[in-house]
Parts: sequence; structure tokens; C-alpha cells
Amino acid sequence: MNNKKPIKIFIVAGEESGDIHASKLVHHIKKYNPNIEFYGHGGDRMEKEGVQILEHIKKLAMVGFFEVIKHLPYMMQVMGKSINWIKENNPERIILVDYPGFNLRLAREAKRLAIPVTYFILPQVWAWKEKRVSILRDNVDQCLSIIPFEQEWFEKRNVKTSFVGHPFIELQYPNSSSDFYLKHNLDPKDKILAIFPGSRQQEIKQHLSIIIKALEKIILELPGLKVILGKAPSVKIDDIPDYIKIESENPQLALQNANAAMIASGTASLESAVLDIPMVVFYRFNSLTWFMAKRMANVKYACIVNLIVNKMLVPEFIQNEMTADNLAKAITPLLNNTSTRKNMLLGYDQIRRTLGIPGVYDRAAEAIMKRLT
Repeated sequence: MNNKKPIKIFIVAGEESGDIHASKLVHHIKKYNPNIEFYGHGGDRMEKEGVQILEHIKKLAMVGFFEVIKHLPYMMQVMGKSINWIKENNPERIILVDYPGFNLRLAREAKRLAIPVTYFILPQVWAWKEKRVSILRDNVDQCLSIIPFEQEWFEKRNVKTSFVGHPFIELQYPNSSSDFYLKHNLDPKDKILAIFPGSRQQEIKQHLSIIIKALEKIILELPGLKVILGKAPSVKIDDIPDYIKIESENPQLALQNANAAMIASGTASLESAVLDIPMVVFYRFNSLTWFMAKRMANVKYACIVNLIVNKMLVPEFIQNEMTADNLAKAITPLLNNTSTRKNMLLGYDQIRRTLGIPGVYDRAAEAIMKRLT
């Protein structure tokens, strides 16, 4: 009979992508030691892996200064709830996954409570608000990076960092293209454009109307084009034209089967590169957030794909440059067999070579387990 007291870990992911990565990390940690109990904030995938969810990502996911300020009382309440739980339960370790606005503050609190912290998927402080690097240096005892150039960048600033590889290098999708085509009444000869307007409701609000105007222009040139919208679980999509089909059950299949894609800047753009899908990237903030972002940003590109290769491989249209005309002109050649399309696909080879080898979550789990023993 095993009377050994279970190890408790507090884990935080605040949005859809974080929920995916955190759930897989939990799964692999449990392979090393099934006698670990996980508690924290996250989504349905984490819950399925046995994490006892205190606050769901449906409420936590937000972006931009104005949005955060508007929800500040709620976020302060969640922070207080987190600190109280940590004080009462004294977990062996806290694992933070992305979500820097909340997680960096929690890291400070954990330091005061003498709870060690692992940060998996590091805040992109190299892109903006670089001063935040001191929070990692002073409060986090284990940094696990998934971006190729981050380890060197952080270690130059005295933040010991391990690059475990990027999860997208081991992307696996079910071979269900035939089901996907049948579901959306598609023919294998059809040209398919996938659109990913964002995983947060405010992103849908900012992006979708412009995308629809762009589609009207694109379809004039390519009247047989099929359009599939990859819908994130936490958003609502209303009042769209009938020619746009929604894939909500498995939105990744929309990308996997597309000839090209229009994608809100974020992790989906890197996924598109790994899958060899040519793309155009866009993003619009509300005006206050954009004003602040311009003042604090210190990178040349918004798209992670362009940052990795350090050149404009993928067209990106940010804020006022995100117009229907710009999107339509940029995506049309990518839907045809053009030199523009071929050059982008050649550039993707360089991306894949930098992302490491499969086994990312297992390496991250092993690194964490070494700190628990």
C-alpha cells in the first residue's frame, strides 16, 4: 500500500494555446510520476489531464492594455485567489505557461512565498518591455524556452535558459482529410483558403469585417475559391456570408488542407510554416493598445516566422496596414503556382531546421522532474 503523500503542483495557462501546451506537459510529467496532483488555472484540455481548474481560460483570455485595465478588478481577484491557494497548500513547484501579464506577477509572489517556479514558453520580453527580463532573473529558477534564438538572448542577460525545442516540430494530425472534405462539401481539386481571425473575441471584432471585405475581392479573381474559417473554442462567430464554412471541431484541419491561409499574428503562423502552408499575417489592436505597443516594441517584425529567419518572409499587415486591398493583393499569388509561393515555401525549410527535434514535452517534463527530486 502506497501511503506516500502526493506532490502538489500549481500550474497556470491563461489562453487556448497555453491550455494545449500545459495539458501535454502535465501528461508527460505524470508519465514520470503519476503521484502528482495538479491545480491551477486553465482550460478543458488541462482538466481532461486531471488538473483541478480554479479559474477557466474563458474568463482569463484577453489582450491589450485597455482590455486588461477594464478587467483589472477581476484579474486582481484571481491573483488573490491564486496566492491564497498557494499559501494554504504549499505546492512543491509552480509552473507558469506563457500568459506573461498575469504570470510574471505571480512569479514575484511565489518568490516571496519561497515556492520555486518553472516558466515554460517564456514571455517575449525581447519583443517589447525588455525590462521585464529582471523579473525572470530574480524570481524564476527554471526557464524552458521553445523559440530557437531565445536561449542565447536570455543568457546574455544572465537568465539561465534551456531550449527544449518547439512543440510544432512534432505536430500530428489525424488522417481525416476525406472526412473534412465530405463535411464541407469540398472536392480534392478545390482551392481552399483558410482564415484564422483569432482566438479571442476582441480579435474577432477587430479582424473579421476586414477579412470579409478582402474575401469579396479575392473571390472576384478566383470565383471557385472555397473558404474555411478555423474557429477557436472560446469565440463566437456571427453574421458571416454563406460561402464561409466554419470548422470548429478541429480547426487545425482547415489549415492542414488549405492551399494558403490568412492568419492573425500568433502561434498559428508558425504552425502554418511547419505545415508548409503559404500565408499572410495580420493584426489590429484597439487604438490605445496600439499607441502603447508602438512605444514599447523593439523588434522589426510582428510575425514569429519573420523573427526566426530575421527577414520579411511572410507578408504582415499590422494596424492601419491591415486593409482589404492589402490582404487580397498579398494572398492571391499564394493561392496560385507563382514564384512568390515557391520562395515562401523554400523559406519554411529554414524555419523547420531551427525548431529542434521531437520530444519537446518529454524533455520539458524531465527537466521539471529533476527539480522535484
